[in-house]
Amino acid sequence: MSKNNKVFIASSLDKIFPNSNNVFELSELSMLKNEKKAFQVVFDAERGEEISFEIESSLSEFLNFSYVKLIRGGFTASKNADDYYIEPHEYYPDLLMPVQNSFIAQEQGFNCVWVQISGDMLPAGRHTVCVKSCKGECLIIINIIDAKLPEQELIYTNWVHTDCLMSIYGFEAFSDEYWHTTEEFLRRARQYGMNCVLTPLFTPPLDTKVGGERPTVQLVDVQIIGKNEYSFHFDKLDKWIEMCERCNIQYFEMSHLFTQWGARHAPKIVAEKNGVTKQIFGWKTFAGGRKYRLFIEQFSKALIDYIDKKGIRDRCFLHVSDEPAASMKRAYGRAAKLVEENFPGFTVLDALSSFDFYKNAMIKTPIPAIDHIEPFIGNVPELWAYYCSAQDSKYVSNRLFAMPCERNRVLGLQLYKFRVKGFLHWGYNFYYTQYSKAVINPFETADAGGKFQSGDSFIVYPGDDGRPLDSLRLHVFYDAFQDMRALQLLESKIGYKKTLAIVEEGLEKPITFSEYPHDARWLENVRERVNQAIAENA
Repeated sequence: MSKNNKVFIASSLDKIFPNSNNVFELSELSMLKNEKKAFQVVFDAERGEEISFEIESSLSEFLNFSYVKLIRGGFTASKNADDYYIEPHEYYPDLLMPVQNSFIAQEQGFNCVWVQISGDMLPAGRHTVCVKSCKGECLIIINIIDAKLPEQELIYTNWVHTDCLMSIYGFEAFSDEYWHTTEEFLRRARQYGMNCVLTPLFTPPLDTKVGGERPTVQLVDVQIIGKNEYSFHFDKLDKWIEMCERCNIQYFEMSHLFTQWGARHAPKIVAEKNGVTKQIFGWKTFAGGRKYRLFIEQFSKALIDYIDKKGIRDRCFLHVSDEPAASMKRAYGRAAKLVEENFPGFTVLDALSSFDFYKNAMIKTPIPAIDHIEPFIGNVPELWAYYCSAQDSKYVSNRLFAMPCERNRVLGLQLYKFRVKGFLHWGYNFYYTQYSKAVINPFETADAGGKFQSGDSFIVYPGDDGRPLDSLRLHVFYDAFQDMRALQLLESKIGYKKTLAIVEEGLEKPITFSEYPHDARWLENVRERVNQAIAENA
């Protein structure tokens, strides 16, 4: 579509800049009765101009509107990045600011309103959504299929950093504001697919400078009752679990029991003795030493007893250490053995991309990065996957600012094809610089102080009222999960092979985590074919 149009409708898969050319105009889309789907209304406007719009549609009560705000990119692509990126810009469309029926244009040229359709039971049939404004009129046909997506089977965890919330909003750990804001962020995460939560038994030893520390968010109260003897209290953990269950979060991913990148030290752990709280373990603690081993032996018994009384054993996962390198095999193996011995029967999982580690039976549920996942496919009973800033080449999926939206969303097809059970991402709301040295303002700095490509470290923004603000990437990423669920629904009707054949129809090469068409329209057409097949096999 040429820029001569003053108002038109575009796909949610197009990142639209003020000076974009030849934007694809969307005229129709289909969805199931309990999906969230979005499209964009694009207005060509003067900066500072007030734009009002009206909607005429039988779906009006199911529509929500957000202004798509551009955020400074900063560091957006590493030296190793492949060529599947948007052309470089200083600012990228990302933040979704809720609006009603008007907005002030912040850009000279194209300004976008993100329109989301959502409901638990949308009315089946063909519906017109007509947008009327001073810039003209445009419309789109929404075809709602008389079927519902099944419940999400994929276990998805996106690490929520409560200390970042404390630093941004200025409240103390476990204050009323802490619990309120954390619940708001968790509730939004659940609405967009997250059903497993990183649970800080102790302050998570993640992205922390060696010798440094992050604010204490330890949920388990520890008391020293004798030499190398401890008692444990779970009141805060109780409150955490109750909060998560209110948000319909089903799984609990217990925080790592050893430091990141090799398991050489204990996490920061504080304890009380004679009414005084002090740090008893941390960077100075040798992870393989007797003192920490005795602590783990006592802690594991108390935690297992607590978990079993809560009846959540089958919904709990344990961690050893995040992303151990091959050079750290000995330390990691020792730590993994300690966890295995003290938590028999529990699922232990870690971000771990070395197939050699897995072959040596260090843990039974590795989580490889998607650019290292190939040897794990077919060789791991329950396959998980993850990505982070390092996955910016080999054409693998990611949700960075400078990547096209289809590279974000294609993950759903890949997770479906390879029967992936769980997906992990480390940055739901990491508002620090690398190694947690300083707090950032995510509205101004999206690249963790120039260290992580923008879009890696957070997917929601901190709203003024303690509620998260969505990113465009959050919605597109959730579309990947909806695609996966739609494929599972179709599979229940026609089987896996026929479903996959519909996905890969017309392709010269089958889909892998690196091989797929680099084309938003192809991805939309796949989903339209799937929806048509669901309707035909109702």
